[in-house]
Amino acid sequence: MLRKLRTWAAFIAICVFSALFMGAVESEEPEPKAYVLMEAETHTVLNELNADKRLNGSYLTKLMSVLLIAEDIQNGEYSLADELTASESVTNTKGAVIWLESGDKITVEELLKSVIIGNANDAMTVLAEKSAGSIESFVMDMNAKAFDLGLRDTRFVSPYGYYSPDEYTTAHDMAVICCQLAEYDFLAPMFTTWRDFVKGGRTELVSENTLTRTYDRHIGFKACHSDEAGYCIAEGGRNEKGSTFVSVVLGSENEDISFGTAKRLLRSGFSGYKVTFTMFPDEMLAPVKVKNGTASAVEIYLKEQGKAAVPKGSGELRARVVIPEYLTAPVRIGQPIGTAAFYNDDMLVYETELLTKSAVPKLSYSYVLGKLLEKMMEK
Repeated sequence: MLRKLRTWAAFIAICVFSALFMGAVESEEPEPKAYVLMEAETHTVLNELNADKRLNGSYLTKLMSVLLIAEDIQNGEYSLADELTASESVTNTKGAVIWLESGDKITVEELLKSVIIGNANDAMTVLAEKSAGSIESFVMDMNAKAFDLGLRDTRFVSPYGYYSPDEYTTAHDMAVICCQLAEYDFLAPMFTTWRDFVKGGRTELVSENTLTRTYDRHIGFKACHSDEAGYCIAEGGRNEKGSTFVSVVLGSENEDISFGTAKRLLRSGFSGYKVTFTMFPDEMLAPVKVKNGTASAVEIYLKEQGKAAVPKGSGELRARVVIPEYLTAPVRIGQPIGTAAFYNDDMLVYETELLTKSAVPKLSYSYVLGKLLEKMMEK
């Protein structure tokens, strides 16, 4: 009898443990399909999950559209105050709109607000046509810009973000786009506004990104969702020292997972990383010998000083310079002849070229003869 009681007790304990275990597993939140945390100045990836996996980014596509418009404004092609006229293309626009009709006049600033805050597709049409002349040309510009930024896993088929199996991006590529957007100060008021009005106060705009009103370090960018892409967010934050981090989350099952992951990533950036300078003066670089040239050596310099995102508590970066033992004339001014690599412990965090400060022509008989004559004249 005692043995049977022990057997039943063991069986019940196993059942209870299994139930608790299964409940714990079921209570765990599913992860997004992909995410990334990036430091904005250096584009350093600090945390990621499937950051290079091609996925549909839904209406985050509009962030590339906004980047092209911002560049146009920065380059003086038109201004925020310019008034544009809607064409027939706005008729029967799908999705979010501000109810533009052909012939309506509206400023670039109101159109940008409508796209950034209200996700308005008719406003995007007017801006795209102003920028490139047609939607088709604007999409070509979007893909050309992606190529210029080195985004090899991104392809756009429209300025809007309508679902298409031919359109894709990655968490990494979208973060790079956001890093570029963070440089345009005139976009900040729009990216940090949750609710606004356009068209003389007749049309209300409300952002899907509630972090614009609930997250004190928020600087932009966009939240969205669709049946195909799930819940997605590209979120930027800046701390009191001016360090900017970008988190992109793609393919979450719900808004809480999407927003929660984005904020968790940003918090880890603020608490765990800092931006440091390379600080390697040119005076520390010895001139490089030159053979068969009119000078015996040439001075060199770093193409550019850089910055790196490293864990807080890291010491100074360690530099490793790679240059040849000598150069053979002729040597061009600004000729790349080596590299300077900077390491945090054993991790490469920044690399730049070493260039020559001056030109060194090849030694010639006429040059040697001229020098001999100069010495003879001195005597």
